[in-house]
Amino acid sequence: MKTKFTATILTFAFAVSAGVFVTGCAEMEATNTKSLLSAAGFQVRTPETTRQKEIYAALPPYKVERGTMNGKTFYVFKDEKAGVAYVGRELEYQRYRQLAIQQQIAQDYYMAATMNNAWARGWYGAWGPVIIR
Repeated sequence: MKTKFTATILTFAFAVSAGVFVTGCAEMEATNTKSLLSAAGFQVRTPETTRQKEIYAALPPYKVERGTMNGKTFYVFKDEKAGVAYVGRELEYQRYRQLAIQQQIAQDYYMAATMNNAWARGWYGAWGPVIIR
């Protein structure tokens, strides 16, 4: 009986911690996107008119969406938690894409350097110092 109770508690604790982890990762990704959008020149707007509130409510949260109004293309990102939208035109969107790609490349280089360093230490540490003759 005690083993079942302990297993149930451990399962519940794991499920809660996994939920917190996933929520934290999603929030961190949204925060990163918001900072990239701001750096790219997107403007933060709060929906004020009834029409703006309707459009805002229809948008999917935490996703950059493309729209057209009066023949002009714009992009919008809905931050549901803050109740605002990040709005930009084609130029700002292209800048956002460039910044996101640059950030991804930097992360890839960092990961490669970290992995190379770990591999080098593990490999050479296992076999001793390398002697070239």
